[in-house]
Amino acid sequence: MRELLIRMVVVLCIFAPGTARAEVHVAAASDLVYCMQDLNAEFRKERSDIDVVVSVGSSGTFYAQIRNGAPFDLFLAADMEFPRRLIDEGVAEKNSLTPYAIGRIVLWSTRADLDLRRGLAVLTDKTISRIAIANPEHAPYGRAAKAAMEKAGVWNTVQPKVVFGENISQARQFVQTGNADIGIIALSLVMAPVVQGIGQYALIPEDAHPRLEQGAVLTVRGAKNSEAQAYMTFLRSLQARAIFEKYGFVLPK
Repeated sequence: MRELLIRMVVVLCIFAPGTARAEVHVAAASDLVYCMQDLNAEFRKERSDIDVVVSVGSSGTFYAQIRNGAPFDLFLAADMEFPRRLIDEGVAEKNSLTPYAIGRIVLWSTRADLDLRRGLAVLTDKTISRIAIANPEHAPYGRAAKAAMEKAGVWNTVQPKVVFGENISQARQFVQTGNADIGIIALSLVMAPVVQGIGQYALIPEDAHPRLEQGAVLTVRGAKNSEAQAYMTFLRSLQARAIFEKYGFVLPK
């Protein structure tokens, strides 16, 4: 199934006709779909001369696109593996690799009758017919969700009920639209203002799955783009770290 990308075009200021605009093209993991809006609003306070164009989707799909020449300057992945593989393959700049956040996963449901205090055991509830997660084949959050269910000893029982979103944002949509009873999604999505207050969620313990350390990297194209370098510098700033923390991310030291 072809990856469904959510395309956001962020115009950082109004410019005069005929004026050349600098652009930075960013590929961002789906757990950042709302966070990126705040990051770009903060970035434009200092660099209103730059247009930031953001595509949001699964990290594995972006990895494949970038290695095949997709014109992105920065890649904000939901893990460190995909950026490192791009570096090893010569299509990303080694010295730019930056761990920017550590993600968390949650159980989330719009059903008030489910007792999420039971943790992952709630997934075995007989009234649950569909459980949404991101596709583990190319989404780090999907791999974390599957690993957590395996560790809890419920995966074999609930596997027939699991439905895969192409990315973690689509898994959230399955739950919110009622196409799934419950999901394992990114904390950053339920922390977004447009989602807060919808349904209920419960954090899944950090030790229940491999750590979701997320990394950003400049592509070879981006390494030649001074505006892309400026955006990478911004991602390391105190202002950016505060925004990541607002969306429930743990900050790397």
